[in-house]
Amino acid sequence: MKNVFELAENCLHNSTMDELLKGTHDAWQLLKTGQLSFISESTVLPISRVSFPNKPNLLPPKDMPKRKFGSPEGIAAFFHAIAHVEFIAIYLAWDILYRFRNLPDAFYQDWLCIADEEAQHFELIQRHLKSFGLNYGDLPAHNGLWDHATDTADNLLARLAMVPRCMEARGLDVTPSIIDKFQHHGDDASVKLLTRILTDEVGHVERGSYWFKYVCSKQNAEPEAKYRELIQQYYLGGMPKGPFNREMRIIAGFSNAELDWLENGNR
Repeated sequence: MKNVFELAENCLHNSTMDELLKGTHDAWQLLKTGQLSFISESTVLPISRVSFPNKPNLLPPKDMPKRKFGSPEGIAAFFHAIAHVEFIAIYLAWDILYRFRNLPDAFYQDWLCIADEEAQHFELIQRHLKSFGLNYGDLPAHNGLWDHATDTADNLLARLAMVPRCMEARGLDVTPSIIDKFQHHGDDASVKLLTRILTDEVGHVERGSYWFKYVCSKQNAEPEAKYRELIQQYYLGGMPKGPFNREMRIIAGFSNAELDWLENGNR
């Protein structure tokens, strides 16, 4: 019987890219075959110990090269950026599983499932990048998404608010229009890939919403008020920018009151 927290520690601290992907898929198979333990006995290492591959070169967002989306180079850069988001998302799923203990087994099962799906997304994009003559790491990337993990390393509610319910939820807002652009240009391969990712991401955000409300209930916090408080505390720049995809966000566990607040904050 393998222990999920030991596997998480190995993936977060000791893995190459290939080892991370294999370790994630192997852990998911262990869960499906009932060979995974959720007993927490090990010490949680600080988030500063998380180790990433040497490539891509990480730049501040303001220093990222500007490429036009309509050019072949721009489209290749777009998919490289998506590959980076999905790769970091594997770490994010493993880290929330590893860092926050004494929760129901279902919490760890959900985030392991999400880690496996993010790994699948990354592998699909890796194959797609090869059609542009690129591999992940050939272009620079920025690490803004992981910054939200380090900022919330000691606060589970803040992590759930900022990662699945803010940064990942942004994908629900912007991806449908991007899919439409590829559809217009007859790029069926890109449409299929992005549609698969979008479908899964709705489920990931929904799990974030579910566990956010669960933890709020355990802490006697009102979820909508707590969400507003945490976004205002942790979101740099004031408020997330719209427009917001109300239909998908409702499916993913947002309330109309939360969406009204987000929209009003951008007026």
